[in-house]
Amino acid sequence: MSSPAAPAAGPPWLQRCFGPWVRLVSRETLRADLLAGLLGAVLVLPQGIAFASLAGLPPQYGLATAILPCIVAALFGSSLHVMSGPTNANSLALAAMLTPLAWVRSPDYIELALTVTLLVGVMQTLIGALRLGSIANFISPAALLGFTAGASVLIALHALPDLLGMSSGTGLRPMLEALWQRPLEVVHLGSLVVGVVALAVTLAVRHWQRRWPALLLGLAAGTLVAVLLNAGHEDGTFWHVEQIGEVPLPWPRWHWPDIDISRLRDLVSIAFALTLVALAQSISIAKAVAARSGQRIDANREFLGQGLSNVVGGLTSAYVSCGSLNRSIPNLEAGARTPLASVFSAGLLLLLVLVSAPLLALIPNAAIAAVLLPVAWNLLDLPGWRRLMRLERSDFAIAAATAVATVSLRLEIAILLGSILSLSSYLQRTARPAMRTMGFDSVAPDRPFVVLDGQTEALPECPQLKLLRMEGAVYFGAAQHVSDTLHHLRAAPAAPRHLLVMSKSMNFIDPAGAQVWDEELRARRADGGDLYFHRPRPPVLELWERSGFLDALGRDHVFSDKHSAIARIVPRLDPAICVGCKVRIFGECARQPGAPPAPEI
Repeated sequence: MSSPAAPAAGPPWLQRCFGPWVRLVSRETLRADLLAGLLGAVLVLPQGIAFASLAGLPPQYGLATAILPCIVAALFGSSLHVMSGPTNANSLALAAMLTPLAWVRSPDYIELALTVTLLVGVMQTLIGALRLGSIANFISPAALLGFTAGASVLIALHALPDLLGMSSGTGLRPMLEALWQRPLEVVHLGSLVVGVVALAVTLAVRHWQRRWPALLLGLAAGTLVAVLLNAGHEDGTFWHVEQIGEVPLPWPRWHWPDIDISRLRDLVSIAFALTLVALAQSISIAKAVAARSGQRIDANREFLGQGLSNVVGGLTSAYVSCGSLNRSIPNLEAGARTPLASVFSAGLLLLLVLVSAPLLALIPNAAIAAVLLPVAWNLLDLPGWRRLMRLERSDFAIAAATAVATVSLRLEIAILLGSILSLSSYLQRTARPAMRTMGFDSVAPDRPFVVLDGQTEALPECPQLKLLRMEGAVYFGAAQHVSDTLHHLRAAPAAPRHLLVMSKSMNFIDPAGAQVWDEELRARRADGGDLYFHRPRPPVLELWERSGFLDALGRDHVFSDKHSAIARIVPRLDPAICVGCKVRIFGECARQPGAPPAPEI
């Protein structure tokens, strides 16, 4: 996606405040952004209503989340194309965490949702302002995949009561038991018919006309069926379908959340979990869109924009927002050039609601539930699961555990569990750095320097000098493994007493790692051998310098290349052993005692 060639630069203060995209604005970009904004408004209209229902909030809160927060996130973020607003994962997470604290859609519940949104905004703003955006990197892709898969199951389960016309306050287990034991008594036929029609139209449009607004058309079809059914049946009858009723204009209204200060303790942990989820989603979406547009993303600025949008949202009757993939990608493909597309989208959405408010009141809850099912299916991401299963089984297990925890535990616990499992898996892998035996292939004509471990035919080693390549960090978690490996190498029968460590891939050591090498040096010298290093990295040398190990080792035991290392070490080997040696691995062995005489010329 190319930008205009030479746009007029905006005022410097605008660029400092909103970013360099300001200088891209021109008559051409305004026209492109206006058209893309119209598509964004049409797309978010059904999503805002559906996701608000998923969050346990009245529909106007979902629509409000796509107005002012969308504008603030776009203007103060770093992405040219990311559109923010209500998302399925945030909506589900908010509902799952707040449901134990208050009745869904009650005034108390709404106040809690606004308070959590404000707290999330403050946390995100601090993370961006303090340039701590890398905190989102600790939610691994595997944990995020498991969380979204578990969220997809919960979305479907939460949609079932409205789809089947059942009471949503009975709880999941009683609802499933009722469906199993007496389905004909508990299922409302009118709601089921409306839901099936809405779902069928949504799927048909997605299959045959992928560029059409499938969710919007599905809602329209379900609404039409509901209007026809309700025209001939009175409220409370078997065919009368429940509708959402009047939708207040989602004009931003200043409102300071009103809650008891003693409840903040519970809400802070909820807000922290939501902050991680929203940041991980936002940066993943921003990177995915940037990969297609060629733009570079400033993660900290992106988090700052998201934080400010949620601060504003929490104070203006909106709930937690973040970047939306199913609006951002269409925004890019529709030709958006600058973040003004999000500004136009918010304004046009407000206009659409103002014009179509009487029609929105006719939308049935069953149709909203039905269009959430394809959303849940896409969120499951089966190709991602297959790819993870093929590439890394341990990450697949982490994703599966996170998915199960998401369905069965509180969502913040599931996120924490997935992150802990991911970090544990990483630590387990780094705790066993590779230590490979190296040598020269004396059989091959060009005598290449090769890894001797795992060769189909055993290659000879020098009986006095062991060459070992160290790969990975030697830190406190890996120190025991490295120490045990070095001990086994020394204790093996007829083990070489000298050790040359090829250490250019030993990228980090800590004091525990330094102690490992200090103990190895003492043990080698006690056995009559010695320890040498080839190309240790500057940070490693710096720590050895500070700890005194470098002086104990001797600076002449550190070499910049392996040829000079071997040339200096071989003459120090025991000549009595060299006399009887038949291996002669190194070129320098020709000058050692017992070497065959050079052929006469």
